[in-house]
Amino acid sequence: MSFQLTAIITLGLFYALFLVVGVVVSRTGRARGIDELLLASRQLPLAVGACTMVATWVGGGYLNGTAEAVYDSGRGLVWAQAPWGYALSLVLGGLFFAGRMRRLGFRTLLDLFERRYGKRVAAGLFVPALMGEVFWSAAILAALGTTLGTILGFDFRLSILVSAGVAIGYTLVGGLKSVAYTDLLQLFLILFGLGIAIPAAVGHVGGIEDVMGQYVAQYGSAASLVPPADSWSLNGGWGWLWGDWALLLIFGGIPWQVYFQRVLACKDERSAVRLSIIAGAGCLLLAIPAGILGAVGGVVDWSAAGVQPPAHPALILPWVLRYLTPSLIAILGLSAIAAAVMSSVDSSILSAASMFTWNVVRPFRKRENKRLLQNVLRFSVVCVGALASVLALHVGSVYTLWALCGDVVYVLLFPQLVLALFDRKANSTGAIAGVCVGLFLRAGGGESSLGIPALLPYPMNDPELGLLFPFRTCAMLATLLTIWLVSRLTAEKDPPQPIELVEEN
Repeated sequence: MSFQLTAIITLGLFYALFLVVGVVVSRTGRARGIDELLLASRQLPLAVGACTMVATWVGGGYLNGTAEAVYDSGRGLVWAQAPWGYALSLVLGGLFFAGRMRRLGFRTLLDLFERRYGKRVAAGLFVPALMGEVFWSAAILAALGTTLGTILGFDFRLSILVSAGVAIGYTLVGGLKSVAYTDLLQLFLILFGLGIAIPAAVGHVGGIEDVMGQYVAQYGSAASLVPPADSWSLNGGWGWLWGDWALLLIFGGIPWQVYFQRVLACKDERSAVRLSIIAGAGCLLLAIPAGILGAVGGVVDWSAAGVQPPAHPALILPWVLRYLTPSLIAILGLSAIAAAVMSSVDSSILSAASMFTWNVVRPFRKRENKRLLQNVLRFSVVCVGALASVLALHVGSVYTLWALCGDVVYVLLFPQLVLALFDRKANSTGAIAGVCVGLFLRAGGGESSLGIPALLPYPMNDPELGLLFPFRTCAMLATLLTIWLVSRLTAEKDPPQPIELVEEN
């Protein structure tokens, strides 16, 4: 049996297993209702919650991106910021946000904004949240299609449509519970598939110690976790850009519905805090296999292996799996990447659909009809999944668009989250003013990947490296200050709304 046929059968079996587990889980436990679909009736076990949180964060983009950064000679380990950045994000989210959000009894992240700013402002803040979720799903679906197409010769479009269809299928019937338990299975496959690939891959170099030694010798200062001291020069050091991205990952990784959906599904606030901290440690640990395999790709003699290195650094992880490990291990490793994509896509689709149903449709109806909300949620799951699939198929710069949405979440939603949750004087006028200031300052930095020049005269604009000034963080801080100041200046005309405990059914 050929390698390609074996891979097709194996992936097909795994996809069928994901679908069966999702459907079976959806038929267990309490009667299905809107709270079951959104939050698993707030009975998500700690172990399952931690696993689904880790699986959601450790997606295909996370694994491929970590390996790519480690392998890329122009970047190196120093730019592999996602593992420790997202780990800190989850830990800080647990210490400062998870407990309070769970204690207040919200059903979505946008419930906080709805209570503090009103339903119209909350519906408006749904837009950047939706964009982030949809483009994230589209980016990793496109990456999966490219990986399977390049390495296995699969049809790009079919790979995306089948993967999205399976994820939509079990999310549709079981909501968060199905997503959580399929994530548990997918996490096991990620651990097993990449774990067994490491010994085979490092054997081409001599062992782990040889890989690390050669990597440090070859990559120099780029083989450390932090930039060297001379990169922080005020005359244009790239360390400032590194710091800007690091802060974006740490604090911009908190205000996502995909995170708070799991926090709010916990039994109590203590479990929500513990869930976040455990998941942070898990995310950091699961980046290690991808980092090692990326380092192997950077130091191995590809000519001795009988193949050329990949044409693009983004393909290094599947390339190492395909050509530096035995066929069976390669198939399991590539299946692990597919599982990682599924574990992120299903969560992101459900998150966007949950916010639309609960914070856009429900508040504008005179009566709350839970049966109707169930149908709207399921319809939204299909629509969001279809939109992500279309983008993955037709938009060439999906990853760039997702990165931009990450900027928007950091610049706009993180300040809103902090002040809505902790500042009793924050009001809707301040929230709107903050959005305007943040968008203006972020847009002023332009976007080189889309050919958009900087519109504002930010300093440290290097002709080769681009804009090194940390304008994203400055825009985030300006948003924060604007909300705080304008809320106080307009307190009499726009009294802040108190946040009260939400009754849990």
